[in-house]
Amino acid sequence: MTARTKPCRIALLFEYATLLGGERSMLACVDCLKTQAADVEFVAIAPSRGRLADALADRGIEVVSWMTTQLDSTRMQREQQQATLIEAIQQAKPTLLHANSLSMGRLTGSIADRLTIATTSHLRDILHLSGPAMADLNRNALLIAVSHATREAHVSRGMHPDRVVVIHNGLDLNQFQPRPFRGWLPQELGLPDSATLIATIGQIALRKGQDLLAAAAPDIVRSVPDAHFLLIGERSSTKTESIQFEQSIAQRFADLGLESHLHCMGSRDDVPAMLNEIDLIVHPANQEPFGRVLLEAAASGVPVVATNVGGTAEIVVDGLTGRLVPPGDPDALAGAVVSLLTDSKSLQAMGLAARERAVQEFNVTRAAQKQLALWLRAIEQHAAAEN
Repeated sequence: MTARTKPCRIALLFEYATLLGGERSMLACVDCLKTQAADVEFVAIAPSRGRLADALADRGIEVVSWMTTQLDSTRMQREQQQATLIEAIQQAKPTLLHANSLSMGRLTGSIADRLTIATTSHLRDILHLSGPAMADLNRNALLIAVSHATREAHVSRGMHPDRVVVIHNGLDLNQFQPRPFRGWLPQELGLPDSATLIATIGQIALRKGQDLLAAAAPDIVRSVPDAHFLLIGERSSTKTESIQFEQSIAQRFADLGLESHLHCMGSRDDVPAMLNEIDLIVHPANQEPFGRVLLEAAASGVPVVATNVGGTAEIVVDGLTGRLVPPGDPDALAGAVVSLLTDSKSLQAMGLAARERAVQEFNVTRAAQKQLALWLRAIEQHAAAEN
């Protein structure tokens, strides 16, 4: 690559003020590059208030305020989003613009021919895209798919294969690592240290499938009477159907007489420590491009029972680091959970294997280096095309 005479300034485009898996994965790479690549700096184009803005401020990253909504929270028309984004880009003065989500990648692609810089985007979702949406995404210089499953899904529907690179998300393996059980979490829940803690972590949403765990709960408790289910995360959608879905989970446990076995924890900032207190992670998603919580569990040495959807099999090796079950099958889910929780030797072996695989495959340093290389490639391609 050609030598750079001034810092490479990457503008990161975020749609929402939330701090969920996609945002955490990007910030993990930023943290790594800020310490290892002195000639790279970052600016964010994002909502200026909220958990994401706080996390950016903690890192000393400048935020150029931008939103897709009006002051009254109604969504801007596409043309207005494009115009205000161009203004924000001009203020940020980046070398390259990277969209951190598929929806923002569509937006950057739609204005790519009006910019003097290259645009790239993450593909963190597996969606059935319209023709115009696919055309917009294809106008970006390069695209990062978080899993091979994500790449294959989009390429099969018309995305340019030569523009899509797979980069698995990475983790800080010091932040997430096996540590001795201390018993503080059972104490917080008012439970004995001997209680079996089964957690599902993520947004409370239909696609995350928490209702499947509720359906499997009776069979699990029948075989493991001291099993307790931790629902860690919060609902971000304000749609009526999303609110009803969240309410239905607690109601299902109550109807089954298992309300004392369900613990709704909300959003937590101490997930790395919580994982050292948990016996098993259950990830019953209906759709999952590449679940960050699966990486976090693996790095912490916690086995996983997950539905075999999307990119999950690229993280969980069935029978070695966890168990994979068909989506939408509560009997299979319950069977896999019970088989592990009643076999302490296999549970421990899977935890050790999961940590080893995380060290080998999902180190954030590797992910950050690949991401930087892709950004530099896009910058060079754009410069060559301009000349």
